[in-house]
Amino acid sequence: MANPTRWATDTGPEHSQWYVDRFRRLAAEGADLAGEARLVDTLVPPGSRILDAGSGTGRVGAALVERGHTVIGVDADPVLVEAARADHPGLRSLVADLAELDLPAMGEAEPFDAAVLAGNVLAFVAVGTEPEVLRRIAGHLRPDGVLAVGFGTERGYPLPAFDADAAAAGLRLEHRFATWDLRPWRDDAPFAVSVLRRPAG
Repeated sequence: MANPTRWATDTGPEHSQWYVDRFRRLAAEGADLAGEARLVDTLVPPGSRILDAGSGTGRVGAALVERGHTVIGVDADPVLVEAARADHPGLRSLVADLAELDLPAMGEAEPFDAAVLAGNVLAFVAVGTEPEVLRRIAGHLRPDGVLAVGFGTERGYPLPAFDADAAAAGLRLEHRFATWDLRPWRDDAPFAVSVLRRPAG
């Protein structure tokens, strides 16, 4: 990848395995790890094709597979992708930098009905690549495809910049919430969930 992600540069070498272990423990304890997937499931028809961008250990993508969707997970961290493959064999997980995303070159030429960026993904891409990440993801959506994005509002990517970058990528903001379970948006919310769409025409 051209620029190391903030996930790689801002965390220690053991962080990826700690992250894997944490979510395996939460799953074993019966924690609810499917909140983002429930929202995405409401946005698309049954049996949709969904891109889990920044898929990490595969928890969101796997929950969508359980709901009958075809999901491709993509993450830049090979440790997380290896864990996703081990824990969720029904989810196709690929190693790729979202700022260089070209799934047709990886054998996935069919566009997606939806994409999801959960877990503060945009706070962990390489600094300055956020516009290109959004452009690349938008380019993988079919016309009228939808994108759900969530990240902390104090994680270094101001919402006005995100909105401008999303618009430049050809995405139209349809809804904004303060949580993945659709609490109403307010200007001082510490988290933002945005639902955007690639226009059909």
